[in-house]
Amino acid sequence: MAQRRVEAVERALTLLEAFSAQRPALTLTELSQATGFYKSTILRLMASLEHYGYAVRDDRGVYHIGPAIARLAPLAAEDDSLERLMRPVLIALRDATAETAAFHTLDGRQRRCCLVEIGRREMRHYLEAGAVSDLAQGAIDRALQASEASGEVFVERDAGCAGLAVLAVGVHAPDGRPLGALTLSGVTPRFVDEPGGELTAALKSQLAALANHWPAGDSTRLMPRVDSTTGDVAQVFCLED
Repeated sequence: MAQRRVEAVERALTLLEAFSAQRPALTLTELSQATGFYKSTILRLMASLEHYGYAVRDDRGVYHIGPAIARLAPLAAEDDSLERLMRPVLIALRDATAETAAFHTLDGRQRRCCLVEIGRREMRHYLEAGAVSDLAQGAIDRALQASEASGEVFVERDAGCAGLAVLAVGVHAPDGRPLGALTLSGVTPRFVDEPGGELTAALKSQLAALANHWPAGDSTRLMPRVDSTTGDVAQVFCLED
């Protein structure tokens, strides 16, 4: 399925994503360093964002997030249980392996990357939250479409492009419904021992840690499932209706 994308819009969004709680104000030079865009391009895009209230520029020429973001924020989904549950797992996986950790879900006949923590190695897989891909027969697709909660870890080398490898494990509800897939990805040479190597062990270790430290008060909505024989976690979470 062809994706209809507008480069100028994506560049403007990339500029907005350069801001964070740690970097709430950015100069033109800092925006250029963070995005890799030419300063002339940034000036044009930021002018449009300023016009619609998504960015503001103070008297010193420093950029800030604009009031339009605050106006739209309350319209976002209020249920952040997935974020609260999975984000610490992804951060821990990223820190333990230095590889990119992500959580994907099915979206019709496509898959969507819902949450991601980018790896910290010099050569790493850069994956964007919200990215959508057509389903195929790769590791992530097989994990997403697994009919049973077996806890099987799928591996794919040269995933989508030469030199990229992916590990993926399916996430299922207690009644067997597939909910998503947890993944680690990076350059292929670091995945030669998988799915029986250190990266797979880190994946399972963090999932088991999640199950052992389940947040109190969320038990009626979020439930881990642990294999009583092996201790492995095949299901990371369950969002009950």
